[in-house]
Amino acid sequence: MGDIVRFEDGAGDDAVRGLLHRPAVPSGDGAVLAHGAGSNCDAPVLQAVAAALAAHGITALRIDLPFRQARAKGPPSSAWGPRDRDGLRRALAALAPRCPGRLLLGGHSYGGRQASVLLAEAPTLARGLLLLAYPLHPPGRPERRRVEHLLTLRTPTVFVHGTRDAFGLVDEIDEARALMPGPSRLVAVHGAGHDLGARSETTFADHAVTELLALLG
Repeated sequence: MGDIVRFEDGAGDDAVRGLLHRPAVPSGDGAVLAHGAGSNCDAPVLQAVAAALAAHGITALRIDLPFRQARAKGPPSSAWGPRDRDGLRRALAALAPRCPGRLLLGGHSYGGRQASVLLAEAPTLARGLLLLAYPLHPPGRPERRRVEHLLTLRTPTVFVHGTRDAFGLVDEIDEARALMPGPSRLVAVHGAGHDLGARSETTFADHAVTELLALLG
């Protein structure tokens, strides 16, 4: 089963803080997971996915993004985007010495959006991307789709999306995937909303990890 330990690297505003899932039989691969705008590294969806990654031998680090380290509650302002992406970059660098294999990146909602923007800008940072309930548009505003960076995203990506997610219909996610030059897959979680039902159901997490590993080959 492995174990879970506190993780901290660096100091001050540049610190990487979170929880590290260490698999019993590590494969050498590692993954960084980031939370949504209203949550932190203890989000149930991150716990479920980190456990699934560890079950596949992948060391998983679920982090508190810089905006959450700066304040315990509340969503980030738009100004935090670049700093949160820098936090993801530092987390990958901090995990790399422990994981000589492939590095993966993922996130729930806001965390996934920042992860995807980062890899569109710097594709060599991670080999695969896991987008958990990607916030394609604000609820009720389908015309405001966040797809510009997807046009250059080449990282193999698995979208995990609830069929009742107000931030995007499954069909809309498929339309967004079609814009990407890189390979992608969709795991639809039937009946789930934006939290993917992670408090009561975790089989989606193993399915998502299995799909990502298959996509990577």
